[in-house]
Amino acid sequence: MGGHAAFIWPALGFAAVVLVVVAATSLAKLRASERALHAAEAQAPAKRRRASGKAGS
Repeated sequence: MGGHAAFIWPALGFAAVVLVVVAATSLAKLRASERALHAAEAQAPAKRRRASGKAGS
């Protein structure tokens, strides 16, 4: 690597750590949002559309 390996490998490792942290944070927020959505859906009554007499409309 022409003497640049001392800079390249730590930068690559740092980028990998950042990507893992971002992915873990995103998954945690997704799961929290899904729990909040399920709780809100459980509290609100289910609303359904009326079935029309025509098929495909």
